[in-house]
Amino acid sequence: MVTAVVFLFASILVVRLYFVQIVYGQDFSNRADRQYVMPSPNLYDRGSIFFEDKDGRLISGATLKSGFTIALNPGAIEDPYNAYNKIASVLSINKEQFISKSNKKNDPYEEVAKQVSIDIGKKINDFNISGLGVYKERWRSYPGGTLAAHTLGFVGYDGDELSGRYGLERYYNDTLTKDNNSLYINFFAEIFANISVFNPGKVKRTGDIITSIEPSVQLYLEDRLEEVHTKWNSKQTAGIIMNPRNGEIYAIGVYPVFNLNSFAEEDSLQIFSNPIVESVYEMGSIVKPLTMAAGIDTGVITSGTMYNDRGTITLDGATISNFDGKGRGRVSMQDVLSQSLNTGAVFVVARMGNDIFREYMLSYGVGEETGIDLPNESAGLVDNLNSPRDIEYATASFGQGIAMTPISIVRALSTLANEGVLVTPHVVKKIRYDSGITKKVSYNDGERVLKKETAEEVTRMLVQVVDEALLGGKVKIKNYSVAAKTGTAQIAKSDERGYYDDRFFHSFFGYFPAYDAQFLIFLYTLEPKEVRYASQTLTHPFMDIVSFLINYYEVLPDR
Repeated sequence: MVTAVVFLFASILVVRLYFVQIVYGQDFSNRADRQYVMPSPNLYDRGSIFFEDKDGRLISGATLKSGFTIALNPGAIEDPYNAYNKIASVLSINKEQFISKSNKKNDPYEEVAKQVSIDIGKKINDFNISGLGVYKERWRSYPGGTLAAHTLGFVGYDGDELSGRYGLERYYNDTLTKDNNSLYINFFAEIFANISVFNPGKVKRTGDIITSIEPSVQLYLEDRLEEVHTKWNSKQTAGIIMNPRNGEIYAIGVYPVFNLNSFAEEDSLQIFSNPIVESVYEMGSIVKPLTMAAGIDTGVITSGTMYNDRGTITLDGATISNFDGKGRGRVSMQDVLSQSLNTGAVFVVARMGNDIFREYMLSYGVGEETGIDLPNESAGLVDNLNSPRDIEYATASFGQGIAMTPISIVRALSTLANEGVLVTPHVVKKIRYDSGITKKVSYNDGERVLKKETAEEVTRMLVQVVDEALLGGKVKIKNYSVAAKTGTAQIAKSDERGYYDDRFFHSFFGYFPAYDAQFLIFLYTLEPKEVRYASQTLTHPFMDIVSFLINYYEVLPDR
C-alpha cells in the first residue's frame, strides 16, 4: 500500500512537471519575464498557425511576437523634455505628441508607443524614468507578410475583443483563442480529454493548427499569379495546387494580395475576401471534361464516337456556336476536347438526356459547398439545371449559364484525377492541442461519382489534348504525362441579359502524373486585357508550375 501511494504521488508529480515544463513552459516563461517590468493584465495569447514543408518541418505562418508598450503617467512625470530625450535616444517618437501627452496631468495613463522590441523596451526600462511604464505586450505577427494572406486571414477587433476576422484565423478561432486562465486547467481533464466521463464539455481545447500549405510551393504559385496579373492587366488572378487523392491543398493564392502585418492600411475591405471560396464564376470549357465523363460513364458515347459538327446549333430560338463559329465536319469526341467544340458538348448532352446530365453535374457537387475549412464558402448557382428548356442544359455543358466557386470546380475536376471519387478540399492537416495531444484532421471517404474506367478514359483524352493540341503540342513534356484543359468564358452583364463581347474569364486546370496524379493545378485570371483565349494567358504559367513541382518533389517520370 505504501508503495502504491508513493507511486501514485510520484506519477502526479511527473505529470504536473510535464505540464509545467512542456505544455505550459512558454506561458510560465512569459510570466517570469513580466517580473522584469510592470505587470500587464490579460497578456494576449493565441495559438500558432504553421505551414509544413515537403520534409515535414514546420514553418511559422502566424505566431505571437513579444515586446513592450511604453506608457506615461503624466502626473508623475517630473521633466517631460528630459524623459523625451532619453526615450528618443533609442526609439523614434514624435516630440510634440509626447510633450502633449505629458501635460495631461489628470490622465493616469497615456500610451507613447506600442509593439516596441524587447531590446529597446528593456533599455527604456533601465532609464528608470519617473512616471514611465514599460509593459510586456504580445501581438499577432505573420512572418511571411503577404504569403498565403487570404488563406491565413488575420486577427482584428470584434467589438472590444480580438478575434479571427478572415481565413483560418476565423474558421479555427475557437481552437486558436486561449483563455487567460489556461495555465490552471485541471491537468486530469487534459489527460482524459477524449474520455467522456472526464470531459463533460466544460474544458475548452485550444492549441496550434498545422496546415498542408507548403511554403516554397505557395511562394512559387504566388509569383506566377503576380506575373500573369501584371502582364495582362487583369482584374483578379488566383490559383490552387491540390493533392487530388486526399484533398490536401499545397498552395492557394489570390492576387492582388495584402500584407497581413499592415492590413489596416488597406483602403477597401473587399481585398480581404477570398474569391476562391466566396465568389462564383461561369467556368467555360473546363466543364467539358465533366460533360464528356458523364456521357462515357452512361455508355452513350466513347472517345471515338463521331458527330457532324456544323459550327452552330439552334435550340429554343437561341443559336450556340463554336468559339470561332466554324464547323469541322465529321469529328470525334477526342476532337471535342482537343479543339474545345461547344457543339460537341451539346451533342453529348443530347445523347444522354437532360435529366441524366443534371444528375451527373449535381453529383460532382457544383451546386453545393465543398466543406473546405475556410469561412464564408458559397454554393454554386445551378438553377439552369432545373430548366424545362434544352438551351440551358446545352450551355451548361460547356460551362456557361451555371456558376460555381473555384474550389467547387477543383473538387469536381478532381474526380477525373482520383479514379472517379470526390474528395474534400482542406487546408489543415493536424491540430496540436495545448494538452500535448496532436490530432490528425480526417475526412470521410469520398463518394464515387464515376467509374474508374471512365476517369481513366477521360484522362487519356486530356493527355492527348496536351500532347497534340495545346499550343500545337509545343508544351508536351517528353517523360511525363500531363492531363489538362483550358477554359474561356464570357462575362455575364450585371445590369441586363447577355454577355460582354470583350470581357472574359480565363481558366486552366490539369493534373500529373496523369494516371497516378499527385498534383492538380487550377488557375484563373479575370478580365485580362487585349487577349481572348486562356491558352494565351495561362498555358505557360501552368507548365512552369508543373516543371517546378517535378523538380521540387523529384517526381519520377511515368513514360
